[in-house]
Amino acid sequence: MRAVVLTSYGDPDVLTLAEVPEPSPGPEDVVVEIVATALNRADLLQRMGFYPEPGPVRAHEIPGMELAGRVAAMGDRVSAWMLGDEVMAIVSGGAYAERIAVPERQLMAVPAGVGVADAAAIPEVGITAHDALVVQGGLAPGGWALVHAGGSGVGSMAIQIVKAMGARVITTTSGGKVAAVRALGADVVVDYGSADFVEAVQEATGGMGVDTVLDVVGGDYLARNIRALRIGGTIVQVGVMAGGRTMIDLGALLPKRAHLVGTVLRARPIEQKIAATRRFAAEVLPAIEAGLIHPVIDCRFPLADIASAHRHLESNANVGKVLIDI
Repeated sequence: MRAVVLTSYGDPDVLTLAEVPEPSPGPEDVVVEIVATALNRADLLQRMGFYPEPGPVRAHEIPGMELAGRVAAMGDRVSAWMLGDEVMAIVSGGAYAERIAVPERQLMAVPAGVGVADAAAIPEVGITAHDALVVQGGLAPGGWALVHAGGSGVGSMAIQIVKAMGARVITTTSGGKVAAVRALGADVVVDYGSADFVEAVQEATGGMGVDTVLDVVGGDYLARNIRALRIGGTIVQVGVMAGGRTMIDLGALLPKRAHLVGTVLRARPIEQKIAATRRFAAEVLPAIEAGLIHPVIDCRFPLADIASAHRHLESNANVGKVLIDI
């Protein structure tokens, strides 16, 4: 089968399309014929040699952390799926390929009303946003969330999840993406190049602050996130696009009685990934099927043009997901 293989690390040109062996299912695995996958910033780091796939080293290093496709084969003990079922999933790697073996409990059905080729835009950002905001961040209906990078894959899904659950959201984005992000339903959109999101939070919440912050940026945002937080609120750090090192005033953190949570999804044990998947399926997929949430797709590329897709994501020009048609 065809797959994108890493044999060295560096710029997008190291992504090589090659023939590799077909996967074989274990007793509780499903082989999925992949229709589409999607890019994540972790893929860019892996390509540069900074973020290897966790777990045992594979014979071929194939990036890709999410997929949508159809069931092509099953292990002897698989009972939840049938051949031809349309499914989607997060994985730790291997999705830049024509087929992949996935534990059956890690799969979700493609939601009604979403084409299988578009469903690849859902799993990674959907589970990440829901887990960060609701499971770890404690956001509840009627609350306020601050979501940074509202035009990103995670941000565009997070905005919709917040609104669908009956909460309110303030989001930051670059000036060129303000209109697109506002169209997703954000209550307040802050152009971070010309406005202060802390002031916007204080104005929108009547000085109370937000309940939950979802931050993929890091760097000096942390100190300002603390100022934007209500007493007893939670900051969930899911990325460090602006850097992982910063200085903060602990004296500002203590009176907020705040929680600062660092989290990643990729490196979690499989049972935790399955639990996050199952909770997302129960709490968010019905809203997707009802049309309250939709995958946000910026553009799509064929598998053979994977290097161009990486360059596009690196340019930060996208609103939503960059998909790869297999």
